[in-house]
Amino acid sequence: MLDDFLVRAALAGLAVALAAGPLGCFVVWRRMAYFGEATSHAAILGVALALAFSTSIFLGTLAAALAMALTLGGLTGRGLAADTALGVLAHGALAFGLVAVSFLRGVRVDLTAYLFGDILAVGRAELATIWAGALIVAGLLAWRWSALLTVTVSEDLARAAGLNPARERAILTLALALVVAVALQVVGALLIVAMLIVPPAAARALARSPEAMALGALAIGAASALAGLWGSLVFDTPAGPSIVVAASLIFAASLVLPRLR
Repeated sequence: MLDDFLVRAALAGLAVALAAGPLGCFVVWRRMAYFGEATSHAAILGVALALAFSTSIFLGTLAAALAMALTLGGLTGRGLAADTALGVLAHGALAFGLVAVSFLRGVRVDLTAYLFGDILAVGRAELATIWAGALIVAGLLAWRWSALLTVTVSEDLARAAGLNPARERAILTLALALVVAVALQVVGALLIVAMLIVPPAAARALARSPEAMALGALAIGAASALAGLWGSLVFDTPAGPSIVVAASLIFAASLVLPRLR
């Protein structure tokens, strides 16, 4: 019988897979990998602000991720090259967060847990928050799936269909910020983007439709979480990186299997 902390860790990993798998498909389709990286790096700054003002880590992370996404959209809209804006904001936010944490007095902060995750330390309250955020993201994607897919294919086509591309982009931004806040304790700020990209990339080689790719990404993310936890238990390795290693191995297999067939 599994210990309670392992059950909670497994449930937390499944919640992240539920949110990150389908959302990661849009990250892959729209080539938003670096956008996700900048948003996830802002999570460390959100942690520092939350600790400084004695508020919820989840709310602080969510606020910082949203602020980063909106700032990035504003800078690229003013003519600044997207890769330049991403580089400045991603590394700047991470550096500001690390420096801000060093100024906190009377607060012990384990930066390793926030950078690489500490899924084995997820408590019942954190688990409830993670699942609530994951269900909100899943609900948003299910509600706007067709519209988001149309905007991803062609914004002109979306306008012709009476859709507002800016609104759909805002929904994606909100969903991405929620996933960052949800996944921070599970895989950490530096590995969140891996869970957004690797499972969808693995599912893409095997899927024949967008819906199949989303379901495949969810399944691969869930399998990666469980396999990573098992590997962490057996080989005594860090749980968060082990989950990403499992996802990467599945991605490698997805490249080989079609050729073997």
